[in-house]
Amino acid sequence: MQIAIDEAREGIQRGDGGPFGTCIVKDGRVVARGHNHVLSHCDATCHGEIDAIRKAGKVLGTHDLSGCTLYTTGEPCHMCLCACMWANISKIYYGCTIEDNGLIGFRDDTFDRIFGGRDKLGSLMEQLDRDACLALFEEYRTMQHETY
Repeated sequence: MQIAIDEAREGIQRGDGGPFGTCIVKDGRVVARGHNHVLSHCDATCHGEIDAIRKAGKVLGTHDLSGCTLYTTGEPCHMCLCACMWANISKIYYGCTIEDNGLIGFRDDTFDRIFGGRDKLGSLMEQLDRDACLALFEEYRTMQHETY
């Protein structure tokens, strides 16, 4: 998770987007890192998870990321969650919750109310290192940044 936090911090310091960093691991080896690039790429879909999934596919030479574990600083939005499922990510560890995302200005909870269904995911997702991720979110909240 610390790699995901460091990746997110790098992104927010450069003004790329929100404090969402991701690290993908396979067989104990980091295969990709990514962070939110919504602002820097003018791309509403370039969340940290999507960025890392794209990079992992290139590194591994496949669209099928079976056996990979994804670590991300914020609980994935529905778009990212579905991307993880399409990529066959085996396990997702997240730091902050959808509700925490809302505390720093993101509207993931709106989509969660519309689409729901997280109760059907079984053991796919698990929370990890929330306090460390909350500290990152607080750092972001106090920074001057564009709200989107």
